[in-house]
Amino acid sequence: MRMSKEFIKRVTASNGSIFTGPGTNSYLIGKDDLTLVDPGPKIDAHIEHLINLGEGRIKRILVTHTHRDHSPAAKVLGEILNVPLMGRLLEKDDSLQDKTFKPDRILEHGDLIKTNECTIETIHTPGHASNHLCYLIQEEKVMLTGDHIMNGSTVVIAHPDGSMKDYLSSLALLKNYNFNKIGPGHGDFLEDPMAVVDWIIDHRLERERKVIAKLKLSSSVTSEDLVIGVYDDVDPKLHPIAIWSLEAHLHKLLEDGIATFNSANKTWSFK
Repeated sequence: MRMSKEFIKRVTASNGSIFTGPGTNSYLIGKDDLTLVDPGPKIDAHIEHLINLGEGRIKRILVTHTHRDHSPAAKVLGEILNVPLMGRLLEKDDSLQDKTFKPDRILEHGDLIKTNECTIETIHTPGHASNHLCYLIQEEKVMLTGDHIMNGSTVVIAHPDGSMKDYLSSLALLKNYNFNKIGPGHGDFLEDPMAVVDWIIDHRLERERKVIAKLKLSSSVTSEDLVIGVYDDVDPKLHPIAIWSLEAHLHKLLEDGIATFNSANKTWSFK
């Protein structure tokens, strides 16, 4: 096994925020036959930095998903470098997507991208986004997870393109693969990946149990009121963001037949 720090280079864009943490990670994979994963936002300095690091060796660009902090630089770099773009198209349109991304190759679950130096396996992991992909660099045993798994915070799941049910299933799916390190879309590399996956699943299910408990206390409640009790361990300033994941939990409970929704007054109830 190669040393991942040498073979996989993490480059962080200067777009740090409450959503992106220290910034979006781009990854350069390889030594001479380079693959760029998640070129990131359309920031001139970041794009120029990636071009300089690539030194003409970038042969293809892969995208985990089309949120605007991950894929907009793909179109620019694809045209400058004259290399193919790979990823998935959006399944459920919303206002959070980069619509400039037009893949030359649409990747399906299980597709293999074979370079002169490694094999990259495509894993379809809907949940954070319907078109989300993770990439396993097989020889390195490193999983690049985009926004499926982040370091430093949990992932926002925004209905309707985001799905909590799909997210939990996609997390469990990763446990079928052989890898010993996670390269997240935000933050540093993560060791002990199975423990990380288990923790996220447990955390989400515990949050779901809390949602159910709070629903049982009221005949009907709005998301705005429910978030106060369900996310009482989170800074109230973050509740406008937390409500997205809360509603993803609620829609999962709706699918599971545990909750009901009254569209007339936009309230939720325990069934």
